[in-house]
Amino acid sequence: DDEVANSIWAGTFHSVCVRILRTHGEKIGYGKNFNIYDADDSKRAILAAMKTLKIDEKILPIKTVQSAISRAKDALQTPADFMRENGGDFRLGKIGEVYEEYQKNLRLSNSLDFDDIIMQTVKLLRENEDVCRYYQNKFKYVCVDEFQDTNVAQFVLTALISGHYRNLMVVGDDDQSIYKFRGATIENIL
Repeated sequence: DDEVANSIWAGTFHSVCVRILRTHGEKIGYGKNFNIYDADDSKRAILAAMKTLKIDEKILPIKTVQSAISRAKDALQTPADFMRENGGDFRLGKIGEVYEEYQKNLRLSNSLDFDDIIMQTVKLLRENEDVCRYYQNKFKYVCVDEFQDTNVAQFVLTALISGHYRNLMVVGDDDQSIYKFRGATIENIL
C-alpha cells in the first residue's frame, strides 16, 4: 500500500531532524527557511564571536573552540550549562563566552550548525509535548543502525521519539565503535 510506504521515514539522525525542524522549528524560534552552517561557516562565525569578545586566536586556537562547542552540543549542554560546569577554568570559561556569543549570532541569522540540528530537535521535543506526542504516535517502530556510535544527544532523541510505543530496535557492535572522539558513548548500546 502506497500510503503505508510513504509514511516510513529512513535517514540519518540529521536528515530526520531537519525534516522535523522545517515543520515545527518555529515553536523554538526558527523560521522554516533556516540556514545550516557547514564547517567553514561555523569557523567564520566562531572567529567573528572571538573578535567581538577580543579573544586572540593565538591564545585560544579556533580548532580548540570549535571542538569544545561541538562536544558541548553533542552532550546537550547549552552555553549556560557549559559555563556553569566549566566557568572556574579560565580557558573553558572563555570558550563558554564564545559559545554564548556564537549561539546568539546563529539565532539572529536564523541558522543552525551541524550539531544544533539534533540538539535543537531535542529541545523542540522536550519543550513541546504536542510535537513530541505527534512523532511518538507517528513512529510505532524505530530502528537505529550503528548504535554503538551514538552520542548523548542522539540517544536522547531516540528515547524521545520511541517513548510512546517503546518499540525500539538498535543494531550495532560494541567492538566496532569508532567515533569516541566525536562523543560516541558505548554505554548507549550496552
